[in-house]
Amino acid sequence: MNPIKKTITLADGREITLETGKLAKQADGAVELRMGNTMILATIVSAKQAGEGVDFMPLTVEYKEKFSAAGRFPGGFLKREGRAGDYEILTARLVDRVLRPLFPDNYHADTFVNVTLYSADGVDCPDALAGLAASAALTVSDIPFNGPIAEVRVARIDGKFVIDPTFEQLERADMELMVGATADNIMMVEGEMNEVSEADLLAALKTAHEAIKDMCRVQEEMARELGVVKREYCHEVNDEELRADVREKCYDKAYAIAKAGCADKHWRIDSFDAVVEDYLAAMPEEEREAKEALVRRYYHDVEKEAMRRCVLDEGIRLDGRKTNEIRPIWCETDYLPGPHGSAVFTRGETQALATVTLGTKLDEKILDEVLVQGRERFLLHYNFPPFSTGEAKPQRGVGRREIGHGNLAHRALKRMFPDNFPYVCRIVSDILESNGSSSMATVCAGTLALLDAGVKMKKPVAGIAMGLISDEGCTKYAVLSDILGDEDHLGDMDFKVTGTADGITATQMDIKCDGLSYEILEKALNQAREGRLHILGKIHETIAEPREDYKPHVPRIVTMLIPKELIGAVIGPGGKIIQGIQEASGATVSIDEIDEGGFIEVAAPNRDSIDKALELINAIVELPEEGKTYTGTVRNIMDFGAFVEFMPHRDGLLHISEISWERLENMEASGLKEGDTVEVKLIEIDKKTGKYRLSMRALQPKPEGYVEPQRRERAPRREGGEGRGPRREGGRDRGPRRNNNAQ
Repeated sequence: MNPIKKTITLADGREITLETGKLAKQADGAVELRMGNTMILATIVSAKQAGEGVDFMPLTVEYKEKFSAAGRFPGGFLKREGRAGDYEILTARLVDRVLRPLFPDNYHADTFVNVTLYSADGVDCPDALAGLAASAALTVSDIPFNGPIAEVRVARIDGKFVIDPTFEQLERADMELMVGATADNIMMVEGEMNEVSEADLLAALKTAHEAIKDMCRVQEEMARELGVVKREYCHEVNDEELRADVREKCYDKAYAIAKAGCADKHWRIDSFDAVVEDYLAAMPEEEREAKEALVRRYYHDVEKEAMRRCVLDEGIRLDGRKTNEIRPIWCETDYLPGPHGSAVFTRGETQALATVTLGTKLDEKILDEVLVQGRERFLLHYNFPPFSTGEAKPQRGVGRREIGHGNLAHRALKRMFPDNFPYVCRIVSDILESNGSSSMATVCAGTLALLDAGVKMKKPVAGIAMGLISDEGCTKYAVLSDILGDEDHLGDMDFKVTGTADGITATQMDIKCDGLSYEILEKALNQAREGRLHILGKIHETIAEPREDYKPHVPRIVTMLIPKELIGAVIGPGGKIIQGIQEASGATVSIDEIDEGGFIEVAAPNRDSIDKALELINAIVELPEEGKTYTGTVRNIMDFGAFVEFMPHRDGLLHISEISWERLENMEASGLKEGDTVEVKLIEIDKKTGKYRLSMRALQPKPEGYVEPQRRERAPRREGGEGRGPRREGGRDRGPRRNNNAQ
């Protein structure tokens, strides 16, 4: 065993160590990463041979967090880790998107990257370290890779950029980005921010890239010390004569289709397919069967070149638009009667149908991850059915792409969601048509649906996807606004930007070319801003302001805060009281203990139910006031008076002398019975004992000429007999004799 360890020191003095040669030595590459008490193990294994007929990079990246890393048990019946959660999938996607473009184009072996969190203390964010660990494992392996890369999170906290901030620091950030890059080029960006400027975003990218360069240098040092030699491979058999023939006979036809500028996606697909089908049809049958796969691969390159040259040389896009032109947009709100809010957003051949549902606290999403526990009140789910692209295949649950696109739209909208909003909110975006940037259509449709639901957003949000076509070295390039699916697939960049009229709220960028300058990024951002403002104008034309009120079938919610000491009184033993309130009112009542007290949420489909529930709750939490009149119930009759429940769970003494202005010889003369409802006035709250004195006579007219009898002096207290009068001979302690007007 000959382990090698390297250290990376961040600007704030924290250290990241990379070590190889101790763990998982049978993998092609394995690196252990430590930062504080966080430890990640990344391994990579790649097959020696490619599968037959495979002409792409079959890369699989998995990120897994062990509950034992934080000293916790997994939830559920089995008490073991199950399928990957959304957070793990999103982290794996961040790693995949940086690594995938850097494998050689002709390397097609099955390759598996596994990144596992084995230790964590909840201080440092492990997702920011996963890409570095995976790249280090690739770099020390013999697997061909045009890296290394690193990923960092950059956040602006109190006006300063911080690399890989802690969880605590991240809570104070007004922008945070995950950036993946080689030493020379930024490859991937994803993050959210609070309406920042394009210049601030570029400054954050530059700060992140400087930190990444040091991380790449350390990985290269490890590889040199290990004497790494990359494996030889031969995964493609090529026929250069055939390649040249395909280009010669197909390029002009493909160029003519690209230059036609037809907006119909299916016409273009059929036309491009017809070119290669005609070429294949002209081949001898035996040769066609043997070389069809090669012909299709070479023709794909021809089609790509034709589209790109048409844009660069003539400024003509596949659908005939100018480089900064947005496709036609139409929107409609209140499209569906059932949901609490709904909207359709259509841009060219991309269409999203969004719905909003407003719910109560009981609808919150419970987060129970290794390092994150809590509740989520704003949800966004994105669905991409196969029919949206005309594919004939079944829909089988939610894929990683759907989780990633939904997360981007969620991050775009959440900072513009109103603070202290009483409802739990769920947006569902179903993509009905897709030809370019359905996630950005989701942002626009989500904004429209929220406004239709009456949600008072801080500001409307729109999104746009930008593309790039460039020649080698980016000496000549074109930035494309509102890209098509083919422009994404055949282009060099997919740069999604969302925001309000005043700044950016989220972004996601994937770059597939080398040498992308900050000048090009700045141009793309400024062009994106123009497109975003155009789309926001279309949204404003459709619905300028949120609904003044929620739709009639939206449950109404009222919240209130009570002292902590009264939480138990509202809940009652075993939840008896709160359940009784719900049964009596028909409302849903939930209560949470927070720092300020007990936070109560009352929800019901109508105002009467809410008012009844609030009346019952207020009766419990209301503090008695001297001089106030109450309607109470007689609970017990005693010789000296009655005990009356004048507020829920609060009894007061109605002394016999306070029932009437007339002298009553006994309680029978009062006519009161247990269960009677009486009007009483609270005339005294004993400050020491907290006992209550009630009066009925105080609510009755005082008889004319009435003279209050003199109160009888109490006998002196005996020593050791606090609160007792003198013991009467031959009798029991009875206290002072009562009269008709004094206790």
